[in-house]
Amino acid sequence: MQILKFEVGNTVELKKPHPCGSKLFKILRVGSEMRIVCLGCSHDMTIDRIKLEKAVKRFVDDSEL
Repeated sequence: MQILKFEVGNTVELKKPHPCGSKLFKILRVGSEMRIVCLGCSHDMTIDRIKLEKAVKRFVDDSEL
């Protein structure tokens, strides 16, 4: 498994959508637990780094938003 390089401010697309329907999340805090916020409904949550690494489909450039 490859270790992903997360940075504060990155936008990621997850494999499964949030209940609001959006798949895009912005990273607010990095570490062993990551804090992310949904770009669809602004719900923020804390998730384990390993769980997030498995859930990420791709990194999204700011130009794509």
